[in-house]
Amino acid sequence: MALKDRLHKGRARLAGVNWYLCSGIGFLLLVLAAFGMAAWKLGLVLNDAEALPIEAVAIKGERQYTTDAEIRGALQDLMQRSFFSADVAEVQQALEALPWVYRASVRREWPAKLKVYLQEQVAVAHWNQDEWLNEHGEVFLAPPQPGLENLPWLVGPEPMAQEVLTSFRQMDELLRINSFKLDRLSLSPRHAWEATLGNGIMLELGREDKMARIQRFINVYPELVKQEKSVARVDLRYDTGLAVGWEDAQEESR
Repeated sequence: MALKDRLHKGRARLAGVNWYLCSGIGFLLLVLAAFGMAAWKLGLVLNDAEALPIEAVAIKGERQYTTDAEIRGALQDLMQRSFFSADVAEVQQALEALPWVYRASVRREWPAKLKVYLQEQVAVAHWNQDEWLNEHGEVFLAPPQPGLENLPWLVGPEPMAQEVLTSFRQMDELLRINSFKLDRLSLSPRHAWEATLGNGIMLELGREDKMARIQRFINVYPELVKQEKSVARVDLRYDTGLAVGWEDAQEESR
């Protein structure tokens, strides 16, 4: 094909091109590229802790045992992030990992603050020597604090903590209206109950009818105090009657 013919065909193809469409597509690509660049730069800024640092954390909620130093320590690494890149869920988890924190809620407040509401654990009893039970019957581990020494001591299998607490409340209510106080309640692995009163008397209640057996003790106690000996323990694991162990006595009388 002659050069002249080739040039003629090339001009014909160019004449057939829709230059308006090409220019429109080119402009769209430039706009998309500009938006992509802007988004990339915005991402850099939002994740730059120096450009948008978290300037303050406002803590609300009543606290007795959780200190500001513990909170700062829990959030130390998270505070190095920017206001927007800080993960609120991670902040919440870090705070709830503190021993005396029951629940935490966290939200951002523009321009550079995190607002935190803390709810502390409410310990209602010692559990298995070195743990605690909260008001919901949930077990938690936390260091001892002043003022909690006189809480009752509850013992039992770990999965039955809530049942032990419920039983304690029922027994303690019955005993208190009869001028007794329940200091300790134990549930053995074989599901046998044993209670210790504030005056030191231990009640063996067995596995059944624990409330009826406590009532039996309450009914007979006025007769027991008439004796010249002090009561150490009372075995109520009988269908009728009971066995009394006296202080410094070698034998039990029935």
